[in-house]
Amino acid sequence: MTDSGPGEPTHLDPEDWDAFRALAHRAVDDTIDSLRRLEREPAWRPLPPGVADRLAGSLGPEGIGEQATYAEYRELIEPYTNGCRHPRFFGWVQGTGVPLASVADFLAASINQHMAGFSQSGPLVEQEVLACLAQLMGLPAAASGILLSGATMANATALAVARRAHAPGDYDAIGLQGPGRPRLAFYGSVETHGWAGKVAEFLGFGRDSFRRVPVGAEHRIDVAALAARVADDRRQGLQPFAVIGNAGTINCGAIDPLADLAGFCRAEGLWFHVDGAFGALASLSPRHRHLLRGLELADSVAFDLHKWMYLPFEIGCLLVRDGAAHRAAFQESGGYLRSFERGVIAAGLPFAGRGVELTRGFKALKAWMCLRAYGTRRFGAAIERNIDDVQRVVDRLRREPELEVLGPAPLNVVCFRYRAGLEAEAELARINEEILLRIQESGLAVISSTSVEGRFALRIANTNHRARAADLTQVVDAVLALGRELAPRPGPR
Repeated sequence: MTDSGPGEPTHLDPEDWDAFRALAHRAVDDTIDSLRRLEREPAWRPLPPGVADRLAGSLGPEGIGEQATYAEYRELIEPYTNGCRHPRFFGWVQGTGVPLASVADFLAASINQHMAGFSQSGPLVEQEVLACLAQLMGLPAAASGILLSGATMANATALAVARRAHAPGDYDAIGLQGPGRPRLAFYGSVETHGWAGKVAEFLGFGRDSFRRVPVGAEHRIDVAALAARVADDRRQGLQPFAVIGNAGTINCGAIDPLADLAGFCRAEGLWFHVDGAFGALASLSPRHRHLLRGLELADSVAFDLHKWMYLPFEIGCLLVRDGAAHRAAFQESGGYLRSFERGVIAAGLPFAGRGVELTRGFKALKAWMCLRAYGTRRFGAAIERNIDDVQRVVDRLRREPELEVLGPAPLNVVCFRYRAGLEAEAELARINEEILLRIQESGLAVISSTSVEGRFALRIANTNHRARAADLTQVVDAVLALGRELAPRPGPR
């Protein structure tokens, strides 16, 4: 391609396609080499000050060319990630990435499909992915769905559908304000992820409209307390419309009594939404699917394929049992969206009516390619290994007198701390915080922290298809060694 006018090119294709082909091949080779040596690399590297200095102000009117830009990527960006692709990344619930999915993202960007609909293959691929996931979750074949950036947007979209379906009157047309309009309320346990408060504000309900309900000893929602809260709110003039059940809480992986919540919501005329951000994907495991009993009764389910299905960011999913209710919440029309019997837009724009986004990228391709290549059984086997490895860690933690398990650990997440007979919570928090930071800074592994019933906890979250039992053993060994080094020694008697 050439420009007809003088001066610099006005297109953005390479000036030398052969040189660009060589650069692209080198990028693939470098990436594969990097993935193959991951286990010999640090799990995390601190970001040197010089990197920030060089990136600051690096963009301007003049470019430096493709070759030099790729060289800077290799030097300044690739080595300094949060480590989530490493075999010893157990910090947060983040997918490790699948190499084939990286190829899929390249291909998706190359064909650059607009995923509102149109007569093209992309929406058919997304619909196939959604149908497969709905079947895995036990939802009916007629269920609707959409792929989004992540569980936060999936949960937010579900609440918007629930409001449209279960709030009386014309909230969708007039909004939340107006004389005589009751304040809407939705419910979830105190272990519900922070998205609920943010989304309550984002959708205009107000943060106080998310009503937090106590949990029992296993960090599962207290259904009796929920019933009492809903009844009391109704007496106070509030309008309950939805309940959130957690399929894998963020702290400990606890699973609410989903079947009980489904029955309660049916009896009370409430929308039953399941936040299954990572735990819903235990449905891929025949051995552990029973833990999610009641998930199949949900009105909507949200989860992330970039968590426990290991795909690279970003790809979240919302499934809605009632497709008509889903579409009614977002259906819009305009002259620029008109479809025809033939041509590019003959198939219409079905996905444009399933959320607030008109423009979405081809997230579905990486899911389709990986599911097509490996099948759901292989993903389920990886999930089972994650759970088995963490349960072996839990067994060891309970046998080690210097360590203490904090909270339940039913799945692939365990919270614990170095204890060694210490009683003062401030001292325990200080020592365990230092253990956490030293493990991260050493490059051995990435673990994270949380608070369990007010106590500082180290947290292992295993959504890592590259991890093996030996990787988790190294983490526990390091916690013990550092704890013994940092804990105060008893004075002379």
